[in-house]
Amino acid sequence: MTPEPTLIAPVNQAPAPALRMMSERASLASLLSPISMAKSLYSLREIVIRFSERELLSRNKGSALGFIWTVLQPLLMLAVYTFVFAVVWQAKWGVGGAAAGESNATFALSVFCGLIMFDLFAATVGASAAIVVNNANYVKKVIFPLEALPLAQLGAGLCTFAISLLILLTGNFFFGSGLSKTVYFVPLVLLPMVALAAGVAWFVASLGVYLRDLRQLVSGLLLPVLFFVTPVFYPSERVPAAFAWILAINPLAGLVENARRVMLYGQMPDWPSLITVAVVSLLAMQLGYAFFMKSKRSFADVL
Repeated sequence: MTPEPTLIAPVNQAPAPALRMMSERASLASLLSPISMAKSLYSLREIVIRFSERELLSRNKGSALGFIWTVLQPLLMLAVYTFVFAVVWQAKWGVGGAAAGESNATFALSVFCGLIMFDLFAATVGASAAIVVNNANYVKKVIFPLEALPLAQLGAGLCTFAISLLILLTGNFFFGSGLSKTVYFVPLVLLPMVALAAGVAWFVASLGVYLRDLRQLVSGLLLPVLFFVTPVFYPSERVPAAFAWILAINPLAGLVENARRVMLYGQMPDWPSLITVAVVSLLAMQLGYAFFMKSKRSFADVL
C-alpha cells in the first residue's frame, strides 16, 4: 500500500498574518515616499487639468458674463479696497515713520496681496471638505483616482490666483511703488502655498467622508479664525510681542509676508522664514497624501 504524500509547507513561507503585515508596511512606506507621491501625481496631470477646467466653468455656469467674472471679481475687489482703505480711512500700512512716504493705495494693495494668497488656501480647503461626498458616484461605480479631486480645486484656484496676481502687479505699477524688482521670486513663495493647500485639502477631504459636519466647521469656524490670525489686514510688525507666537506657528503668516516682500516691496524673501514654511508645507503635503490614500480604501463602505 502506497503511503499518502505528506504536504509540507516551505520553511521560508510566512504565515498569512505576517504576509499581510509585511504588505501593509510596504504600502505605508510607499505612501510616505516623496518619489512615489511625485510619480503618482504626475500621472494624474491630465485628469487634474480636465477637472480644474470643469470646476472653473461650473463656477460661472448660467451667468451672463461667464468667465469674465473671474477677471472682474478681483478687479472690483481691488477697487473697493482702494476706496475704503485709501480714500475713506486714509489707512497707512507702514509702522512708525515708514508710513509717511506711502502712496494712498499702498494699504489697499497690501491687503489685496494678503487676500489672494489666503483665498488660494481657503478656497481649496473649504471646497475639499465635501468633495468626496459630492462625487460619491466616482467612489461606488468606477475606478477613479479620488486624490485628484482636491487637486482640481487647487488647480481652479491657481487660475483665479494668476488673474488676481496680474491685477495686483498692474495696480502696484500704476498706483504703488512700481513693478517689484524681486517679482521673479513669486514661484518660490507660491510653491509652498500649493504644497500646504494640497496637504491640508487631502486631510480635510478624507475626514469629510466620516464627519459630514466638517464642511460647516471648516468654512464657518476654522477658516475665519485662521483668516484673522493671518496678517492679511495688518502687518505682522503690529502684533504685540505677547501674541507673536500665534504668527510663528501659522505657516500662512510667513507665506503672506514673503508674498508682499517679493510682489510689492521689491525685497528679497525672508529666507529663514520661507525655508521653514517650505519644509512644513512639504511635510503636510506628504502626510496628507498618505492619509488620504490610506483612508480612501474604506470610502465605499461609508458612502
